[in-house]
Amino acid sequence: MHATLEHMTIWGLISDASLLVKAVMLTLLAASLVSWYLIVQRASVLRRMERQMNQFVQRFRGTAEVHALYRETVQQTAGGIAPIFVAGIQEFEHLQGHGEGVLEGVERALQVAITEQEVELEKGLQFLATVGSVSPYIGLFGTVWGIMNSFIGLSQVQQATLSTVAPGIAEALIATAIGLFAAIPAVIAYNRFSARSQTLLTRYYAFGNELQVRLHRSVRGHSSNLAAAA
Repeated sequence: MHATLEHMTIWGLISDASLLVKAVMLTLLAASLVSWYLIVQRASVLRRMERQMNQFVQRFRGTAEVHALYRETVQQTAGGIAPIFVAGIQEFEHLQGHGEGVLEGVERALQVAITEQEVELEKGLQFLATVGSVSPYIGLFGTVWGIMNSFIGLSQVQQATLSTVAPGIAEALIATAIGLFAAIPAVIAYNRFSARSQTLLTRYYAFGNELQVRLHRSVRGHSSNLAAAA
């Protein structure tokens, strides 16, 4: 069942592994492929959101009339900072003619919009965390199973030699190696993406506060104009 020393290649050891160990390896390989897909996809999404955040904040701070910026932005609500801004302005315009509680309503609308973006930022992170924490143990299970089979095979021979022991142990250790190969990138990506997502979320809240300040000034200016007219 086991390969000879002359045929101890990685592929040979994998093909000669037991069915359970092969299943473990395939599971880990599938988890690794999905992890790499998520790593590339989430890196692209976060990079796009960070770029949109920087560009939009510059536009927001450079315009004197937020409603003009709203009219330009209302169709660009695919994700990121734009939906937060649109939600705040829409709630402000909806409640502006209703007297008190305008800014409180805007704050609630901003909170809902930011929460929705937080969910978007966290997509895929749970899977990366699961792969990073579970993969080494799955690989270790395959290793233990393979080594157990090797020792069971040793009980059926008269004399244990290196050519008898080495292939079984080597094929079992490959499962652990594949588990680490799947886990290490997932852990690194999870930590990195979590930090970047938290930074973006903090900037979203800061932008929401900045928008409320602008709207508060607008309300006060409107009230002052009404008082002067009276």
